[in-house]
Amino acid sequence: MLGAHAFHAAAEKYARALIDAADALPLIIPSLADELGFDELLERLDGLLFTGSPSNVEPHHYAGPPSVPGTLHDPARDATTLPLIRKAVERGVPVLGICRGFQEVNVAFGGSLHQRVHEVSGYLDHRDDETQPLEVQYGPAHDVTLEPDGLLRRLAGAERVRVNSLHWQGIDRLGRGLIVEAHAPDGLIEAFRVADAPGFALAVQWHPEWKVMGNPFSRALFAAFGAACRERAHNR
Repeated sequence: MLGAHAFHAAAEKYARALIDAADALPLIIPSLADELGFDELLERLDGLLFTGSPSNVEPHHYAGPPSVPGTLHDPARDATTLPLIRKAVERGVPVLGICRGFQEVNVAFGGSLHQRVHEVSGYLDHRDDETQPLEVQYGPAHDVTLEPDGLLRRLAGAERVRVNSLHWQGIDRLGRGLIVEAHAPDGLIEAFRVADAPGFALAVQWHPEWKVMGNPFSRALFAAFGAACRERAHNR
């Protein structure tokens, strides 16, 4: 809500990353669930980016315990993205998930989430310090190790890359048919792809959209997504 009215919005950083690094035209899809007509919508799209958000997936979608009071949720987004992700992947529509989008893809494929990773024994504190300037919040936080046979390893040309970290939640149980692409130093899964997807289907926990053109690895990721979207447009 903005004032007394409901709005459907996306942060400019995602739109900019799509324009600048993916050479794509960003369009916002409203969270209106099946009123959108998922099948018709997917016929008209070349790809889908599932962005980050201040809200979290409602835990009943993965049989999780109730959220801590004050946790932000967006049931309209859940009702839109969770079925849309499954349908998009099945049809070969390129999918890229970031942060909340990463968590949504995991839940859409039957996975579960830690709601407060920093309270789980053995894991690092992956949150950002919101008292700091954005440059610090989105600054490099830790390395991730890229799996040898993964898409991200090919894009990076390296075994490890340094990423930012701005999340409370993280993967508990990996969804069915998902293959790990990257781990944090504490073992937390930070990226995966959909194993048998007929098209591009990958998600990352960090925020590659932030100042994407200044980060060769992030730029390569968005470029690969954009190339997959153009291939779908050509084939259609």
